[in-house]
Amino acid sequence: MEHAMETMMSTFHKFARYKSYLTKEDLRVLMEKDFPGFLENQNDPLAVDKIMMDLDECRDGKVGFQSFFSLITGLTIAFNDYFVVNMKQKGKK
Repeated sequence: MEHAMETMMSTFHKFARYKSYLTKEDLRVLMEKDFPGFLENQNDPLAVDKIMMDLDECRDGKVGFQSFFSLITGLTIAFNDYFVVNMKQKGKK
């Protein structure tokens, strides 16, 4: 778990560069590089815009680490739900 935490922190700071936040462009590049399967499966070309709107609580064009962590948490829950459903389906065969 410590390694996972370190990876999340270093990923955020890698894409935020010398800032303490991500811009929409930073978020788009991060999603393209670290979550390509997620974006490829979206039917909405504005998916990153919508994610940014959800995460940018202050409406200042910035996503801080806490909001980034909320995104990672939400994606992890969604991927886990998908994984559990697929494992159950494979078990029924």
